Amino acid sequence: MTSDTIKQQGQGRAGLVLAMLLLAYIFNFLDRQILGILLEPIKNDLGFTDSELGVLTGPAFALVYSLIGLPLALLADRTSRSGVITGALAVWSGFTALCGTAAGFWQLFLFRLGVGVGEAGGVAPSYALIADYFPPERRARALAIFSLGVPIGLGSGAILGSYIATAFDWRTAFIVMGVAGLILAPIFKFVVRDKPRAPGTTAPTLGALGKVFPVIAKKRSFWLMAFGASLSSLCGYGLATWVASILIRSYGMSLVGAGQFLGSLLLIGGTIGVFMGGYLADKLGTRDRRWYTWLPAAAWLITAPLYAAGLMADSLVVVWMLLLVPNALNILWLGPVTTAIQHLVAPAQRATASGAFLLINNLIGLGVGPLLIGAISDGLREQYGADSLRYAALAVLTFYLVAAFLMWLASRRIRDDWVEEPAAA
Repeated sequence: MTSDTIKQQGQGRAGLVLAMLLLAYIFNFLDRQILGILLEPIKNDLGFTDSELGVLTGPAFALVYSLIGLPLALLADRTSRSGVITGALAVWSGFTALCGTAAGFWQLFLFRLGVGVGEAGGVAPSYALIADYFPPERRARALAIFSLGVPIGLGSGAILGSYIATAFDWRTAFIVMGVAGLILAPIFKFVVRDKPRAPGTTAPTLGALGKVFPVIAKKRSFWLMAFGASLSSLCGYGLATWVASILIRSYGMSLVGAGQFLGSLLLIGGTIGVFMGGYLADKLGTRDRRWYTWLPAAAWLITAPLYAAGLMADSLVVVWMLLLVPNALNILWLGPVTTAIQHLVAPAQRATASGAFLLINNLIGLGVGPLLIGAISDGLREQYGADSLRYAALAVLTFYLVAAFLMWLASRRIRDDWVEEPAAA
């Protein structure tokens, strides 16, 4: 067997692993977004306020998702990354199905906690597996392809959730999505295998977190990228959660219409944005590491005013056209930033570093974004009525500008903090 044949087989195996990781990630975000598209039916059925819905979409999920993510990342580094992802997929899918049985706020809250527990074990080990299978010069594109799970999952969740809820009810939508994920879990485990680690490579234990954390804690670029991405996620998660409700309340759209409208924006804009972020990061980042931070900073500066213009437009055609570009740009950061985080530490510490990054990103982005918009909406309801949610969304767009500034500051440190590795590693 020639070296070229072996190389081709290795690339084929890496592609298959990436495809399975992408599929699991699609289910990850599909199960998150399905609650967003079902907010109005749930509100009408169970009588929740916007603040209560914000708690269910934000803190109820983010609390355990963020806090358990780091220990599970450490466990993945120490044991089996594919095994941890498989278990996580089964857990979050099971609790998604249980959401369809909830009879009140606290039941749904607890089931959402369970979804967060499961999804906490999916992302950081996936980042590490991709870094294991793909060389540095192809890594940003591989991570960007994996990150396509975000727009595909969000868009599919909006469309499928709206159709199932309209044809049956919101409970059936949860159950169908959860059962589908449970079916995928054993298939994922059969296909995806951990790649053997280099001799002499040791993974951190739970007790060794004290050795891993100081490595990233002293790197200013880590904190600036983490908080910059977190403020962007605050806007992104908040908008993904509430835009469908804005379309229903302010524009009089049906549930299916809102699902199609939002889903098309996420699928088209988000997919282009994620892929271009990874492609440009690979092309430009090899010339100057600062491009890993310059790209998201520029994208967010454009996102804020375009999103504001879209939310205030009267014509739905104009709304869609104005929101398409920011739906691409607001998610462009995934490939560049997640790649940069991988290169701030040694290979054996990648899942742990990703877990620390995700801890910050999800506590702020997931934990605050949906709740903040819901709370502002309740506060503005007396003055603006049905449009209170639209103005609440406008208020949070300013965080994109702060995020861009933090990412620009990170560009001044990233070259010093970068950990190089041979291309063949």
